[in-house]
Amino acid sequence: MTTPVLRRTLTTSAAAAGSAVLLLAAAAGASAHVGVTPDKTDAGSYALLTFGIPHGCDTSPTTKVAITLPPELNDAQPTVNPNWTAEKVTEQFTEPRKLSDGSSITKRTSQIVYTAKTPLSPELRDALVLSVHLPDSAGATLHFPTLQTCESGQTDWSQVAADGQDPHDLKAPAPSITLTAAATGDAHGAGAAHVTGQAAAVTDTGAGARSWTGLAAGVGGLVLGGAALLRTRGGRRAPAGDAATGNQ
Repeated sequence: MTTPVLRRTLTTSAAAAGSAVLLLAAAAGASAHVGVTPDKTDAGSYALLTFGIPHGCDTSPTTKVAITLPPELNDAQPTVNPNWTAEKVTEQFTEPRKLSDGSSITKRTSQIVYTAKTPLSPELRDALVLSVHLPDSAGATLHFPTLQTCESGQTDWSQVAADGQDPHDLKAPAPSITLTAAATGDAHGAGAAHVTGQAAAVTDTGAGARSWTGLAAGVGGLVLGGAALLRTRGGRRAPAGDAATGNQ
């Protein structure tokens, strides 16, 4: 007969295992697209944007990734990645563009092109990090059309959802972020804090895989613990039965 403690243990194990399966499936689906994860979205602040690069051309290795900056951005600083070379592509304005500090510019960085030193296997993923100064436009959504070139074929991650359309319905959505209201205090942040944030973003590129591994190990531990408890309970019932029949 199953005891209340054993029932609770087995129920907890089953629930955790089910949750892990759903979370792992969701993570696998999300990793199929080129996405962007900002370390902050405060309007007017400096942010680190981490672009996750999964397979994009079926089984063909990735050789180049071109990230187009939205017109609201004037520049982006690529973080060094030993697997890629990075190049800035600029565009010239027909007329100078005035900045908020009163100065003006005649050109801007329109695209960052990464070229793989060794083609990225479709079985692996990588992360490319850009440092940008976000515009002071809370509520605005910035899109970063990204062209992923492979040894065979290309995937153009540039689709933008129309009004009322669910972005999840798009086959090749452009990576995007939505700006939030500026935080109180200094929105730009100190230089030392900026460097620390950059290091954290680069170091965290493999944290997702480690967290899923830890989750799977935890679920396995719960299941094994439930099985051990079941064996223990089963082993303790025999002496109780002997006592009931007078055999002590």
